[in-house]
Amino acid sequence: MPSSPSTPSSLITGATGFAGRHLLESLLGDGERVQAWSNARGRAVDAELAADSRVTWRAVDLLNRASVRTALLAAPPSVIYHCAGFADDHRSWDDPVRALRGNVLATHHLVESARELGLDCRIVVPGSALIYRPSTDAITEDGAIGPTSPYGLSKLAQEMTADESPLPVLLARPFNHAGPRQGPSYVTSAFAKQIAEIEAGLAPPILRVGNLDARRDITDVRDTVRAYRALADRGRPHRPYNICSGRAYRVGDLLDTLLSLTRTPVRVEVDPGRLRPSDNPVVLGSAARIVDETGWRTSIPIDRTLADLLGYWRETVAIARSARP
Repeated sequence: MPSSPSTPSSLITGATGFAGRHLLESLLGDGERVQAWSNARGRAVDAELAADSRVTWRAVDLLNRASVRTALLAAPPSVIYHCAGFADDHRSWDDPVRALRGNVLATHHLVESARELGLDCRIVVPGSALIYRPSTDAITEDGAIGPTSPYGLSKLAQEMTADESPLPVLLARPFNHAGPRQGPSYVTSAFAKQIAEIEAGLAPPILRVGNLDARRDITDVRDTVRAYRALADRGRPHRPYNICSGRAYRVGDLLDTLLSLTRTPVRVEVDPGRLRPSDNPVVLGSAARIVDETGWRTSIPIDRTLADLLGYWRETVAIARSARP
């Protein structure tokens, strides 16, 4: 049964995306009704979720302000989780305009439409830790701002756009997150996909990598979306919150963990094409603020995150292989 203005529900933009899909499952797991916005050019809606009567799906183009306003007016939400946007830091060097439109213009349309309609709801806007100036120390929310990529710049502009709104906007600054269904443009997922393909005999036993000495603060995506929910419930509007584990893992050590789970010998080779134009040696955050003010903390160990990620890619590769003629 679709939601109506008299029965407000949570709204997720980008509900078929990586974090958006996990957030949808988290809300449904607690018995909530959810409005889920997707983009016709994005991932297809999962058949099981499409049939779930607790979810109202809408195809909404966030770059079209009239489309956004119409959808909000049709079913005013109780809280908005704005998970849609451009999310590929590496690809932003090739298409910075798309990053700016997907993160800044889309957010402007959403918050302005909500303001114009007089909606009484909190809006969680996930930004990025890549707005900070590189540092080898644990970065707090008061850390120096200084993005080093078009993506980081677009996420800074997104946060500034949201922060200008008079509505109760919750500003999240997630660091790296990983887990099942993550796309292969992210480091641990790229490793896991290659391993699954090698195990299935679809690729030679050579795993191509970039910089293995980089250290990254990584949180399981399922913990990350719990943080979004904690901010919606208990966060202070217009106050930024880091979402992170507080531990920087060496990329090479994460690879070693995945290789320990493999079923066949694999040779590792550095691929210059996987080295980023601007690769911070250490990205580490402090989660003290969100822990102190909302009670949220990480609960899923990195070993489980990596095992679940590899399991996802094994299943995905097996399905793709069985579908071949």
